[in-house]
Amino acid sequence: QVQLVESGGGLVQAGGSLNLSCAASVSIFTLGWHRQGPGKERELVASVSSGGSIYYADSVKGRFTISRDNAKNTLYLQMNSLKPEDTAMYYCGGRHTADNEYRYWGQGTQVTVSS
Repeated sequence: QVQLVESGGGLVQAGGSLNLSCAASVSIFTLGWHRQGPGKERELVASVSSGGSIYYADSVKGRFTISRDNAKNTLYLQMNSLKPEDTAMYYCGGRHTADNEYRYWGQGTQVTVSS
């Protein structure tokens, strides 16, 4: 059974930083951070493949940095210059090469940015 466990969320003031981590129980081709804010749909924030291909949503480019440690099956998201609109539940997701959608999900970690 594949498990993804997130950590690192919390409450921070606007302009502050947080670093999220996601530990996977197995090696997964693509790992991504998604978020769902109040009254909003879940959106992909950033993703990285095992080969190093990276995607960022326009809203976080230049502020967030995604990385992974393949030896530890761990995904990270360094979030800087946080804004109140970044407030959301952040989920770690994983999918294999043949998957069209994310197959595996963590339980989520809450990020709250106060103004």
